[in-house]
Amino acid sequence: MVTTGSQPQTVIALGLEGSANKLGVGIVKHVYPSGIPVDTELRPEMIELANVRDTYNPPPGEGFLPRDVAAHHRTTIIELLNQAFAEAQITHDDLDCICFTKGPGMGAPLQAVALVARTLSQLWGLPLVGVNHCVGHIEMGRAITGADNPVVLYVSGGNTQVIAYSQQTYRIFGETLDIAIGNCLDRFARVLKLPNDPSPGYNIEQYAKRGSKYIELPYTVKGMDVSFSGILSFIEKMAKTEADKYTPEDLCYSLQETMFAMLVEITERAMAHIGSKEVLVVGGVGCNVRLQEMMGQMAKERNGKVFATDMRYCIDNGIMIAQAGALAFARGFNTPIQDSWVTQRFRTDQVHVEWRT
Repeated sequence: MVTTGSQPQTVIALGLEGSANKLGVGIVKHVYPSGIPVDTELRPEMIELANVRDTYNPPPGEGFLPRDVAAHHRTTIIELLNQAFAEAQITHDDLDCICFTKGPGMGAPLQAVALVARTLSQLWGLPLVGVNHCVGHIEMGRAITGADNPVVLYVSGGNTQVIAYSQQTYRIFGETLDIAIGNCLDRFARVLKLPNDPSPGYNIEQYAKRGSKYIELPYTVKGMDVSFSGILSFIEKMAKTEADKYTPEDLCYSLQETMFAMLVEITERAMAHIGSKEVLVVGGVGCNVRLQEMMGQMAKERNGKVFATDMRYCIDNGIMIAQAGALAFARGFNTPIQDSWVTQRFRTDQVHVEWRT
């Protein structure tokens, strides 16, 4: 039970993430030395107690089906829960709430994890907190990097958005008009028959590092929005019909350079609009070193700075769900059982960010 006042207070939250092929369980502890403030932004001391993860990887050249991912999550989650509690050296009696990904994501995996969250909530008598997956990435990025009020570039397998905070809402300035950048990379990796372990995007990044010849590809920026379906169709055709002219390394290099330049352009435009000198890159594609380099060069020219995290936090994980959920819980938010349904469509700007001012 969270109360306000001047006495020291803690919130310990369990986070369950399973919106795609990554299954994560995290436990976070928030410490408020002077109690939970009423009228100011919540800035607790964050202590990471556990952050464990397991990935479903199909064979090279194949994507993952929702039913197979859900089966993986069902068979793996109990083991991960036990690992997380062992790592945190606590029991469920120490928890204040159970946080789960409400969306967006793949329907069947979301349902599998939400079912576990509801079951644990009733078994242990703990409140549920449904969390927006995108907001989880943002709050974890802010906590780890210390970014104050950045323009956020959120890039993953299912999302591509440029975001800025205003009036208790993470507002979307620009986004993909079709497929996400991570989905584009994954699908091209399947064309090249690259392994899915550790991830298709990571393997494309390694190929791109060995590329040296830039091949001109479609560059589609429409105002603050981007489009990746055309560039994917174009480069897929090149890989299949002109393999004798272009190496896989050069194709991967050209694909990255073109798409990342598009992201840099719209991110810089958002920075200029709101007057920010900070960029926070979150999401699985945010691990890409080349993307961080290009974004860093742009920010440096604007006397700004780029913030990014490593693979522990940029790839989907449970502690990011615990982080955002614990903040919402500290403001009195919880999700009744009857409202604990999941949704594949849950936009970042639909969340009331009550823990910020």
